[in-house]
Amino acid sequence: MRPSSLFCGLTARSAVVTFVLMSAAALAGAPRALPPGQLPEDRRLAPPKDLDGYFPFSPPTSSEAWQQRAEQVRRQILVSQGLWPEPTRTPLNPVIHGRRDMGDYTVEKVYFESMPGFFVTGNLYRPKAVSGKVPAVLFAHGHWTDARLSETPTEELRREIATGAERFETGGRSRFQSLCAQAARMGCVVWQWDMLGNSDSQQISMEIAHRFAKQRPEMNTPENWGLYSPQAEAHLQSVMGLQTWNAIRSVDFVLGLPEVDPQRVAVTGASGGGTQSMLLGAVDPRVALSFPAVMVSTSMQGGCTCENACLLRVDTGNVEFAALFAPKPQGLTTANDWTREMATKGFPDLKKVYTLMGAPDAVMLHRGEHFPHNYNAVARSAFYTWLNRHFRLGQTEPVIERDYPFIPPAELSVWDAQHPAPRRDDAEFERRLLRWWAQDSEARLAALPADEAQRVGRAAWETLIGRGLSQVGEQAYKQTSKADRGTWLEITGLLSNRTQGEELPAVFCHPKEWSGTTVVWLTGEGKDGLYGPDGRLKPDVQALVDAGVTVASADLLYQGEFMRDGRPLTQAPKVKETRESAAYTLGYNASVFAQRVRDVVSLVRFIRSHERQSKRVV
Repeated sequence: MRPSSLFCGLTARSAVVTFVLMSAAALAGAPRALPPGQLPEDRRLAPPKDLDGYFPFSPPTSSEAWQQRAEQVRRQILVSQGLWPEPTRTPLNPVIHGRRDMGDYTVEKVYFESMPGFFVTGNLYRPKAVSGKVPAVLFAHGHWTDARLSETPTEELRREIATGAERFETGGRSRFQSLCAQAARMGCVVWQWDMLGNSDSQQISMEIAHRFAKQRPEMNTPENWGLYSPQAEAHLQSVMGLQTWNAIRSVDFVLGLPEVDPQRVAVTGASGGGTQSMLLGAVDPRVALSFPAVMVSTSMQGGCTCENACLLRVDTGNVEFAALFAPKPQGLTTANDWTREMATKGFPDLKKVYTLMGAPDAVMLHRGEHFPHNYNAVARSAFYTWLNRHFRLGQTEPVIERDYPFIPPAELSVWDAQHPAPRRDDAEFERRLLRWWAQDSEARLAALPADEAQRVGRAAWETLIGRGLSQVGEQAYKQTSKADRGTWLEITGLLSNRTQGEELPAVFCHPKEWSGTTVVWLTGEGKDGLYGPDGRLKPDVQALVDAGVTVASADLLYQGEFMRDGRPLTQAPKVKETRESAAYTLGYNASVFAQRVRDVVSLVRFIRSHERQSKRVV
């Protein structure tokens, strides 16, 4: 989309605004709006926000306003995950094998393809006494080593039993099997699948998916690139996006099972699994109940590379993501971690959204600050009880977990001689997967009708920039100098965006005989680009002014008066993070390009509102 299309329609009720992009350097500058050495009062000059910042959520005061905001945030999630438009839902080709009878439920081994050749692996638990359609529970795990295929060491398990975190010496050996077995006994089909690089999902390794630290030169190529490369980030391809897509395809999988009730699909998970649960609930309307454990807070937002994506949390955060699920039933838990203050910071605002949506009792916070960061038996009991209440499973409340026969990890693996595993940590597969993803996206866009393609493109562009003309906020202008140049006036001042906490030094070359046209002149030097080495207007600018055209320019972020030393910006700000993943900065902060486009939007908005008072508006 051409940048000028952001400002289409300006001729309707205001001055015609023309954009001139110049690259020539200017040695002499424009008049200053501020004293030498003084920087604009602009909050963007503060250090960039990182995942450990504070992410408060202020809900709107009406359900209508919230629904509008919710649509915007939901679109931001989808764009950030590379799912706008969403990839083609190719055949899953599910393989279900190794059925094991556990008495009142069965356990099976499953793998399917979320994208061609990209396998999602896990176990399927099904109740044996099925009458009619039954609910489904999707269980996303977090960053536990070998999660689904793990076994808690005896000494650690005994400590957990002593503190009340677990109850049984047999079943307590796996919190993952415990939840699946109990929910199946309650009459639910349960699907537990692997994060990338965990348990049976090894096509992309743990080192790449969750411990990535350094860029790989061999994957930074114009064609056939890998994850975390500039090319992948430009296509919004990330581990997080792949995991979100695996969660969406997991819903497809369980809804393909004949016994599953499509109106009763739940998702739960803790830590990184809580992140997956929260995002799936936010973007997939088929999910009817959500229970993200020990993850939603106004504090740390998710430290792993698999929990961060460019654009994702710019001007938003996890509490607002959770709010997108309203008014459907949602439970959350806390622990002695970054969620410990959720009861007073975050949950009251989440409750306000549910109240706005007419369902104040459909959201619940189970407090467990006396426990460490995990999904213990007490928190799981809160989930079972919440599930029972809203899916009407007929269990006595509170629902207490029963012991069960523990299955050794090796016996849960989906791969065997008859079902051989794909290659592990396959760099060529990684390249092939991202190539398919990019080509599929291009094909999907090309196949859209013109009006739909325009809608999708506009929505993506607005998400990338984060602000349109209608979202500028309250503006104010303070004139700092005015010089009479004969046939024209040189007016310098500060354009403030009070809502956003931004301030732009600007200059207006305004002819005394104004034609009604304004040109916004943009250069790499900011407003200095209007002037030549002799301090006079450049010939092209002077010609416009002589023709009765107002020429306006401003120092955009990190130009001109934004730079204390006057030198051009050579390195975009970034957070103090050693891992070489752009998402740690650009997942929380708008890019310099986006910020500068926002500045142009602010300038255009000011011109429009100011020039409406003129007698000559074209």
